[in-house]
Amino acid sequence: MSDDLTALLPRLADIVGQRNVLTGADVAARQVDWLSGAACRAGAIVRPGCTEEVSRVMQLCFEARQPIVTHGGLTGLVHGAEADPGELALSLERLTTIEDVDPLGSTLTAEAGVPLERIQQAAEDVGLYFPLDLGARGSCTLGGNIATNAGGNRVIRYGMMRQQVLGLEAVLADGTVIGSLSPMLKNNAGYDLKQLFIGSEGTLGIVTRAVVRLQPAPSDTRTALVACPDFDALSGLLAHLGRTLGGGLAAFEAMWRNHYRLIAHDSGRHRPPLDADTSHYALVESIGVDPEAHEASFSAALESAFEAGLIEDAVISQSAVQRDALWEIRDDIESLVTALAPLQAFDVSLPISAMQGYVESVESSLTQRWPDARIAVFGHLGDGNLHISVGVGDDSAQARQAVEACLYHPLAELKGSISAEHGIGLEKRDWLHISRTPEEIALMTSLKHTLDPRGLLNRNKVVPWRNPG
Repeated sequence: MSDDLTALLPRLADIVGQRNVLTGADVAARQVDWLSGAACRAGAIVRPGCTEEVSRVMQLCFEARQPIVTHGGLTGLVHGAEADPGELALSLERLTTIEDVDPLGSTLTAEAGVPLERIQQAAEDVGLYFPLDLGARGSCTLGGNIATNAGGNRVIRYGMMRQQVLGLEAVLADGTVIGSLSPMLKNNAGYDLKQLFIGSEGTLGIVTRAVVRLQPAPSDTRTALVACPDFDALSGLLAHLGRTLGGGLAAFEAMWRNHYRLIAHDSGRHRPPLDADTSHYALVESIGVDPEAHEASFSAALESAFEAGLIEDAVISQSAVQRDALWEIRDDIESLVTALAPLQAFDVSLPISAMQGYVESVESSLTQRWPDARIAVFGHLGDGNLHISVGVGDDSAQARQAVEACLYHPLAELKGSISAEHGIGLEKRDWLHISRTPEEIALMTSLKHTLDPRGLLNRNKVVPWRNPG
C-alpha cells in the first residue's frame, strides 16, 4: 500500500465507517478473477453504502489522485477487477436495495450491487420476467451486468443488457453524480447519456443505480437437446426454428462434439441424454403463452426438422427437473476448467456462415504448435457468439499470447470481435485493434480523458492510460 493511500484511509473511514474499509488479510482473502482464482492485491477495499457515499469517496480520491478499481460480483473473465497495491478497490456489495417494482410500467429500479438472481425473482413475484440470464446469476450484479453489457442465454430474443436498461445513475471520477434514472421507454431528449456507461467496464463512471425493463412472464417453456449431423444442419436448424417458432425461439445454444462429449460423458457429472458421436448439438428453448398450442407447435417444429434431415436425434424435457438437467450440461464450466487446465477461455463473435471454417482453422493452428492441444466449442449461435475453451498444457505468458494469436488474428479478416460479451479488461486490451479501427480507439481514448481526466477509474483497462499532459 502506498503512503498516499495509507494517509487517505482514515478520511475514507469517516465516510463509510471503519468496518467498511478493509486492509491486509481481509483484502487478500478475496478472489478477483473467477477463472484463475487470483487474490485481490489492492492496497485496500472501501465499501460505500449508498450513492452519496460513493460520490464523497470519489471526491476524496480525485483530490488525492488516488486510482480506483470498481468491484461488483467478481465473476468477470478478462481481469477487469484486478488492482495493484497502489490502487483502491471500491466494492458496491452494500448497494443491495431493490427500490421499486412497477408492474404497470413493467420496470424495476435497484442499486448496482443487487445480484441478478434477486432481480429475476423480484420480477417473477409480480408476474413479470427479467430476461437477462447468465450461469453466474447468483453472484453477478446489476451494476456489473451493465458495466460489461452482459449477454447470456436470451440475447436471441431479448437482446443484451443494453436493451434492458431504461435509465441509470453513475458517479464520475470527480464525484459528480449523473442521475439519468428515467423509467421511460421513449426518451429522445438529447444525448442518451446512459449509453456512455453501459459496456464501459467502469472506466468512465461507476454505475450505482438503474431502471431496467421487465417483460411479460412466459407461461409455458419447451426445451429440447438435439443432435445435428453437421454444421450446415445446425445452422439450418436455427433458421428453420426461427421460421416455425417465430418470436417464440428464446435460446439456441450450440455445442460442438468436443464440448458435449467432454461435459455430458467424460466428466462423469451428468447423465448423458444423447450419445456423443454426432457432429453438433443444440439446446433449444421456446417460450409461449398457451401450453397446449405451444407444445403442439414446438413438437411440429422438431418433427419437420427431422424430416428435413436437420436433426438426427433429440430429447425433449418433460419436467422442470429434466429441463434443469439439460441446462446444467450447457452451464457446467467447472468441468471445462478441470479437464483443460490450465484453461484459456475465449469469447468471440463472427458471422454464422464463417463459424465452422474458423473453428477448424483455429484447431489446426493450435495442434500444429501443440500436438496434444485440446479445444471445446460452444456458444449462443443465434447471436453469433462462440465460447472456445483451449488447453495446451502450458500456462506461460508466451504460450498464452501465442494461443491468443491463433484465436484473434483470423477474426480481423472476418470482421469479427475479440469479445462478444465478456468485455476487454486487461486481458484483451492489447488485441483491441483486431476489432476496432484506429479512429474508434482514438475516440474511446478521448472519451476516457474527458470523463476521467486524471485516469483514476480502472486505469489501463479497455484502453491504455496516457496522460494527455
